[in-house]
Amino acid sequence: MHILLTVLKVALVLVLIAGLVAAGYVAGNLYYDVWDMWHVRRAGFVEKETEVGGTRLNYAEGPANGPPLLLIHGQLTSWESYARVLPALSRDYHVFAVDVHGHGQSDRAPDKYTAVAIAEDMRSFIQQVIGQPAAVSGHSSGGLIAAVMAARFPEWVRGLVLEDPPFFSSVLPRARSTWNYVDLSITAHEFLASGETDFQLFYIRHTPFWDFFGEGKEWFRAQAIRYRETHPDRPLKLFFMPPVFNENFRSVDQYDPRFGDAFYTGTFHAGFDHEETLRSIRVPAVLIHANWDYSDDGILLAAMDGDDAQRARSLIPGVEFRQVDSGHGFHFEKPKEFIEIMREFRQRL
Repeated sequence: MHILLTVLKVALVLVLIAGLVAAGYVAGNLYYDVWDMWHVRRAGFVEKETEVGGTRLNYAEGPANGPPLLLIHGQLTSWESYARVLPALSRDYHVFAVDVHGHGQSDRAPDKYTAVAIAEDMRSFIQQVIGQPAAVSGHSSGGLIAAVMAARFPEWVRGLVLEDPPFFSSVLPRARSTWNYVDLSITAHEFLASGETDFQLFYIRHTPFWDFFGEGKEWFRAQAIRYRETHPDRPLKLFFMPPVFNENFRSVDQYDPRFGDAFYTGTFHAGFDHEETLRSIRVPAVLIHANWDYSDDGILLAAMDGDDAQRARSLIPGVEFRQVDSGHGFHFEKPKEFIEIMREFRQRL
């Protein structure tokens, strides 16, 4: 009897531990962004807005603890995507994280959805708001914008960090064989022609992302659709999916699909030659390249493949090249490694 009671107690303890672990996992999936933003505000960041070139730009500014640093996010997200690295970066930099037009709380301005036009606005932002040359770090399409800034406005860019930008691969016709094109660009283009009004629901229904779940793809799609239909005023969050998944949908409601259509038509690259731009960069620069692969049908499941990265590396004079073991969202997936790169970069400014 004594042995039985002992076994039951041990089993109960194990069940309680398993329950706590499961509860912690679910809470981490559903509230990761709330916790991240709590740390951001505690670090002293304040959200503000300004008018640049006739349109409103939303941004967050941290305490003035070092040289100015402008962060430019990639497509389908917002300045909050940097939440995990902002508190640490603010100890070494005076950080400004901006919402690109068509994203977050900034204005939707389809006539500005080109790398050149956005780079011009970002240069104006540095001039008007920061008031002195700044280091610029751009992720994904934000990296393309940052490169244009460094090439065209070197007097306002002290240094450049290019975080897994889609050099060469995002230009038509090759772009049609990239994940961004088959997932976001096509979906955005078809949504605009559909007459529907809920882009997040349309994206959930049509994104080929669910194909990665194999035979279970329709079940996962159904869970996402049910959540969206039940919570039309919230971003998609599935309690059983990790933050790296839920982060992909956090800002979709604030995204202008016309921005994605600019990649579908190729107009985003108007007046923007990738090779010429990279050759023109003369400021201290870091190029970060994340993991890459191709699907069985030849779709590039990344921003750049190895050849693209090496080509970009060869064109930027004196660039520091960093190959990282991470998915595309490096600063979100591996925040400690991103912070370390940025701290080392400060020494080069």
